[in-house]
Amino acid sequence: MNPTNIYKYEKKFILENGCKLDNLQIAYHTYGKLSTKKDNVIWVCHALTANADVMDWWKGLFGSNDLFNPEEHFIVCANVLGSHYGTTNPLSINPSTGVPYYLAFPQFTIRDFVAAHRILAEHLGIDQIKVLIGGSLGGQQSLEWAITEPSRIDHLILMATNAVHSPWGIAFNESQRLAISADRTFYAQQPDGGIKGLKAARSIALLSYRTYDAYISTQLESVNDKIDHFRASSYQNYQGEKLCRRFNAFSYWYLTKAMDSHNVGRGRHGIAEALGLVEAQTLVIGIENDVLFPISEQEFLAHHIHGAQLCRINSAYGHDGFLIETGILTNAIGNFLKENANKKIIKLHKTA
Repeated sequence: MNPTNIYKYEKKFILENGCKLDNLQIAYHTYGKLSTKKDNVIWVCHALTANADVMDWWKGLFGSNDLFNPEEHFIVCANVLGSHYGTTNPLSINPSTGVPYYLAFPQFTIRDFVAAHRILAEHLGIDQIKVLIGGSLGGQQSLEWAITEPSRIDHLILMATNAVHSPWGIAFNESQRLAISADRTFYAQQPDGGIKGLKAARSIALLSYRTYDAYISTQLESVNDKIDHFRASSYQNYQGEKLCRRFNAFSYWYLTKAMDSHNVGRGRHGIAEALGLVEAQTLVIGIENDVLFPISEQEFLAHHIHGAQLCRINSAYGHDGFLIETGILTNAIGNFLKENANKKIIKLHKTA
């Protein structure tokens, strides 16, 4: 596993809301080497509780023998602002007080994620991104970046994401935050504060990540005489505890708030107008039975981004399919990139 790199930004980092952060640090991973022409960059934007080590959590799509491999590409993945995995977050030390921020951390948005990505790209000497890719919260970041800097992105791949976070998605996130805030330790200013609430929040989230059919196929009882201690109950408990071992409630709270803030139309005369700013060759991938980001949201993206292609996939895993169905994704993305490479060759020949 590649070691995590830390970039320390020496200037004040100004958030969308005008608040300022001192001593911003950005955790990131890189794989492979930047080509002489600097034309082989694959930039990955991760989802809610992931980290910068994309080779670990997106195996099958990213790896030495996969579509995106370090032998051909220079792969970059940066941990988002507020996350538990190395970038400045609510458990970081507040230079003004000498103790962790906790709930004094300033609220941030998807656009602040992108602002940090842009700072890191400048630091790494990356002028052009061949492929910008992300799913869910990562897709929201990718889309925002492609709108903010249209000419910097050559190819854009958006998976299981949207142009504006829906009332449905916000309601799921608020339900999770209600669970966290019901744990009184969340306000006790300690690193493990709200941990029981986080466990409940993760259980709520899972219901939006998977589907009825997924639970039937994996958690159905094999006997008829049970009245308690069901497999589905154990599964929810296990998944909640698993997240609590690797994450904190404060980061989770703020990251869900950031997801709620996602609206590409803010300050841009509307959502459709904003999507019209994208210049990258775009592939939008939607999952037919995604409960959290319904396929209609990806259809909207494909309709309003000029020249975008839409790929629909079926997955027994629902929303989580964008992380799991790597074989299907490899074919869809690989074909998309080949088609656009061929179009570019034809265009060059015609010009010559």
